[in-house]
Amino acid sequence: MKHHHAMKHRVLPLALVCLAACATLAPRAGLAQLRLPSDSTAQRLGPTAVLPAAGTTTGVRQADYIVAVVNSEPITNNEVERRAERVEQQIRSQGGALPPHTALLKDVLERLILEKIQVQLAVQSGIKVDDYAVDQAEQSVARQNGVSVTQMHRQLAAEGITPERFREELRNQLLALRIRERDVESRVRVSDLDVDQYLQEQQQQPGSAPLELNLGHILIQVPEDASAQETAQREARAQEVLAKLKAGGDFAALTREYSDAQNKAGGGEMGLRPADRYPELFANATAQADVGAVVGPLRSPAGFHILKVLEKSQGGAAATVVQSHARHILLRTHEGFSERQAAEQLEELRNRVVRGQADFASLAREYSQDGSAKEGGDLGWASPGRYVPEFEQALDALAPGEISHPVVSRFGVHLIELVGRRQAKLTQREQRDMMRNTVREHKLDKAFANWIEEARARAYVEYRDAPQ
Repeated sequence: MKHHHAMKHRVLPLALVCLAACATLAPRAGLAQLRLPSDSTAQRLGPTAVLPAAGTTTGVRQADYIVAVVNSEPITNNEVERRAERVEQQIRSQGGALPPHTALLKDVLERLILEKIQVQLAVQSGIKVDDYAVDQAEQSVARQNGVSVTQMHRQLAAEGITPERFREELRNQLLALRIRERDVESRVRVSDLDVDQYLQEQQQQPGSAPLELNLGHILIQVPEDASAQETAQREARAQEVLAKLKAGGDFAALTREYSDAQNKAGGGEMGLRPADRYPELFANATAQADVGAVVGPLRSPAGFHILKVLEKSQGGAAATVVQSHARHILLRTHEGFSERQAAEQLEELRNRVVRGQADFASLAREYSQDGSAKEGGDLGWASPGRYVPEFEQALDALAPGEISHPVVSRFGVHLIELVGRRQAKLTQREQRDMMRNTVREHKLDKAFANWIEEARARAYVEYRDAPQ
């Protein structure tokens, strides 16, 4: 298999693919925030942010004080309190039981310590995040929450969060992500022996093979400031779609007509992936549903969701996936050539193609700094999980023939064209490659856990007064 710089070797975290549609992936009832995962896999995911639910207010806070110092940088009680509020709201939105408040504060403090350590390591290593990357992340967050950037700023201001503070938090998330990519992900390798051993283990324990799902998804979005009347109208629209489906309507056609999700151009198909890579709301709702069943409407802070079970398999046994055929142009950044400059150049190239003044493949041969340049930027057909999250998220939002705006990834800045999509039956080699992704994910979990433990041990952490 050819290697390209947009390619990756692990299962795509769905959290970075469909946050605009999947409300339970991150706590939408809380303030914009870093994800607070309970395991190393989630901690390796990229920046996600959510906005406060309509009507939420923050009570009067007590006088602030320092609760811990991490390599001379303080963490305050208000930081811990704000984060704890977000976590509590997330747990409530998912119907979970709240832990004792003291235990939650302790857990949140430890996670804030780990986050600060990662940001400090990134800064010390000379890693920088260009303002353009922060701009792109900010726009992505707004899309995820179904609002404009201006609306998002107003909503955050109601919670006492300025645009500057919000952007700084996004920048810190990107810094932490990039140091993890450099120090952990870039060093994990999966050999054929690793894959063989994993397959052997799965054969010996067939009952432990993970459930995999391919779901079709229709989102009827509800604006965050929607009135009761508007919410009822959106629910009626969802019920209308459901009625048409039950009457034999084509799911893909109805998706393109009604859905507000980014992947509607592809018929709403989300791709075969382990069930735990779907939002908990989706996984729970379809756990007992048969292939072909339609579930919903399901209510989340994002709106109303209708799901169709397209495939269900145990341990990757399913033989078909939705593949994408893409081309891209990659510009690498370096000292003196920022992400913003690369994006401006790529935007100019995009305009030339859109106006019919140039051919995408010809521009890729001339400008792209990826190994695929000589092939006109052609990446061939790819199954879900082949590319880095930022690249695949942008690809999923395109209809065949469309060209993305510039996309920042760990490799540089990309311009992406979706050539086409197809339902493909996997060859044995392709199934083995997807299994390799699973093995890599397991190795990354262990590598990240070891890396963050070592980083924590090297850091100077002084605890002060306990958070309240």
